[in-house]
Amino acid sequence: MTTSTTSSAKAGTGRPFDAVLCDLDNVIRYYDSSLVAELERAAGLPEGTTASVAFHPEQGGPLIRGEVTKDQWAESVAERLGSEVPLPAPQARELAGALARSPFWADEDVVSELRGVRAAGLSLVLVTNAALDLGEDLAAMGLEDLADHVVNSALEGVAKPDPEIYSIAAGLAGAAPERCLFVDDGRENVEAAVALGMTGVLFRGPEDLRGALAFLEA
Repeated sequence: MTTSTTSSAKAGTGRPFDAVLCDLDNVIRYYDSSLVAELERAAGLPEGTTASVAFHPEQGGPLIRGEVTKDQWAESVAERLGSEVPLPAPQARELAGALARSPFWADEDVVSELRGVRAAGLSLVLVTNAALDLGEDLAAMGLEDLADHVVNSALEGVAKPDPEIYSIAAGLAGAAPERCLFVDDGRENVEAAVALGMTGVLFRGPEDLRGALAFLEA
């Protein structure tokens, strides 16, 4: 079992961390994109076209900084699909709406591992680039009580990999950066955490998280 982990130098004995800072999407939460893929095939588009347009930094940035609602974002995605792909307006709106309303679920193996973090007395903070309705999504997954704190870029107005969002998370955790374990599926986000003195785990599957948290069983 191999965990992709990048560390800053540490000193001291005992448990290596006081807090775990964890990403949400593609670590805890996953989306069902089958309807979007079906609509793309029907429109003669390569699979992934809609997401590529929707999450381009210029397009997705306002969503994760809380400058627009998800509905407003979907409208702007439809406009961009119509002008750049190009697609007829009805197809563009259907694709954008399907993406914005994609069903999602939580990986129970990951959730179980993270619940063990708080049970062991460590602080757990979710650090996510998300939309303004994140609270509703967490409730829908039954995860309102998963973490001690949730740092949502849409509420903070700053997104990963900006150092400020990491500082906010560490402050809420009450832990120095060098005492924080940061878990994310984005290499750029992990590298930014490491640059601040945190230990970073590049998440590719639950085994990466289990390996990083093995110290809790010692």
